[in-house]
Parts: sequence; structure tokens; C-alpha cells
Amino acid sequence: MIELKSVEQIALMREAGRVVANALKAVREAAVPGVTLLHLDEIATDVIVSANAVPVFRDYLPHFAQTPFPGTICASVNDAIVHGIPGEDVVLAPGDLLSIDCGANLQGWVGDSAFSMIIGGDEHGSPEDLALMQATRDALAAGIEQARPGNRMGDIAAAVGAIARGRGYGMPSGWGGHGIGREMHEDPAVPNEGKAGKGMKLKPGLVICIEPMLHIGGDEYTIDADGWTVRTADGTRAAHEEHTIAITAKGPVVLTHR
Repeated sequence: MIELKSVEQIALMREAGRVVANALKAVREAAVPGVTLLHLDEIATDVIVSANAVPVFRDYLPHFAQTPFPGTICASVNDAIVHGIPGEDVVLAPGDLLSIDCGANLQGWVGDSAFSMIIGGDEHGSPEDLALMQATRDALAAGIEQARPGNRMGDIAAAVGAIARGRGYGMPSGWGGHGIGREMHEDPAVPNEGKAGKGMKLKPGLVICIEPMLHIGGDEYTIDADGWTVRTADGTRAAHEEHTIAITAKGPVVLTHR
């Protein structure tokens, strides 16, 4: 069932989105060479808990997973696309491409957002990685621009896919964004590829997450033995960007703006 949110409910979701944005900002600042993924997870946890919110990723058990997710953030490095587990066994090095995804529940409402970065700064990134990250950001921006009343879900999907495919990138088949509100994953699905003018009509009050995931290589992916970490099958690098978006009469509003 799709629940349209009131103006007051969207305002509450904006506060949850602010918690997520602050957690991601703290993680970005702490993500330097020599730091472990577990340390970044601890930082995000501290920010969320200090705001009297709850990390929604921790202990999350969706239908596709065999075990609950053990972290506050998903921390995906290099060829990991999404859902990387933030353990102490991975120490970040200059030039690593790190993607961080984070969600929080504040007073019963959820925010969800993600970003990608180069460890040590863009000067340590290859031209290929920098172009990949920029394309992923551009795909997100294109999708957000289409999140307007009267448009259709296919308009968002087509806009994201046009950037990804137009610049020669792969995307994991079947993965995309989602509705969000009282739960992290709600209806409707928000695909990253589709036909403009098709799909459900977008209405004020609909709140969704748009999240392009782009690969330098092909569309194929694998899942690690941990049951969570999704990787490119060909070992090429991937980037991930996400925002929680409210569709309003005046257009799209980013609830997780950083």
C-alpha cells in the first residue's frame, strides 16, 4: 500500500533526514587513510543515538537476506556496490572509492541517504573513478528533477537510466530505490531504468528514495558469502548516491540534504 504523507508528516521526515545528513557528514570527515570501516560505523551510531534517533539498518532483515545486517551504515569499497558490512578488517587507503549508505528513525519516521567519495581526496582518484562518481551524482539529480506531480515513475527511471547508459555505465539489474516513511522500505519501487511516461502517476505527499548505483563495467553482480555485500561480477568499481525526496505541489524537496 502506498501512503501519501501530509505536510506535517513530511516535516517530521525532514527532521529524520537531517539526522541522516549529519551522520553522513561526520562519516565523510572521518573517512581518511588508515581508518577502519568499523570506526566509521561507530561515528555514525554516535551521531544518530545522540539525536535520540535509532539506526534503522542495524538488525534489519529483509526477505533477500539470511542474517540481520550488523551495522549502522553500509560501507562499500571499490568493487562493492551496496550493502558492504562495516567491519574492522578493512582499512581505508588513499584512492579507495568508498560508498556509505545510512538510515535513521526519528519519532517513527525514517530518512535514508548515500554518497560516494575518494579516500584521501579527489586528487587521489583516477579519472575513471571521478567520472563514475560524477555520473552517479548527475543521475540522481536527473531523477530528482523528474519527481514532480503529474509525472510518472517511468520519468524518474528514464532520467536516471539515460545518464547511466548514455555515459557507458552498467547498473545492477533489479536494484533501485523505494518508497519510505514509517518504514525504510515501502511501496512503490523506484527503478533506475524505464520508459518515460509509463508507471504510476506521481502525487503530492509521495516520499521516495532515488538511488542510482553505477558500475564502470557490466550489469552483472555477485553477493558475498556474508549474504549482504553486493559486488560487480567483473571486479570494476561502483558508486552509489541516494536522497530521500518528498514530492510536493511545488516540486521535489530533498529531505536528506547535506
